[in-house]
Amino acid sequence: MTLLELKNLKKYFATQKAVDDISLKVEQGQIFGLLGPNGAGKTTLIRMITGIFYPDEGEIIFDGKKFDPIKDVEYIGYMPEERGLYKKMKIGEQTMYLAQLKGLKKADALAKIKQWFIKFEMEGWWNKKVEDLSKGMSQKLQFVTTVLHNPKLIILDEPFSGLDPVNSNLIKDEIYNLAKNGA
Repeated sequence: MTLLELKNLKKYFATQKAVDDISLKVEQGQIFGLLGPNGAGKTTLIRMITGIFYPDEGEIIFDGKKFDPIKDVEYIGYMPEERGLYKKMKIGEQTMYLAQLKGLKKADALAKIKQWFIKFEMEGWWNKKVEDLSKGMSQKLQFVTTVLHNPKLIILDEPFSGLDPVNSNLIKDEIYNLAKNGA
């Protein structure tokens, strides 16, 4: 089943063409890589898929219907290249806050957070502040907050940046598991 279909997407910034007539399909459970040089429009394309930007031309079909950025965003997990964690906030509080923003009830959020923290050996991090984490530890936390609500579509921009080989493999294995389970 096609989860995401882009039809002839175009995006301009003034006279600069950022995305030029992109069409593609991503099937449910498929791992899809978007590659290109700096300035090719990858981030702009991702921002259109997540509803941050609107395409100037073309159409986005999500889960069989026209993409609605207000309703459909809850089914998307997005980990941007520029991390968006609150540096002064404790990790446990922040993860709980982000889980609830994504629609999880407190008890469900806590159970899922515990599950992911155990899986990623983060149990002792609950009361640490983000500013005290290494880049790799921060990356693992960002991944957890991205997938916590079981999104249908997961978009990871530079997911292995700052990770050592062991944690890169851990994230890679989880990406495969999520795809196998339909994301």
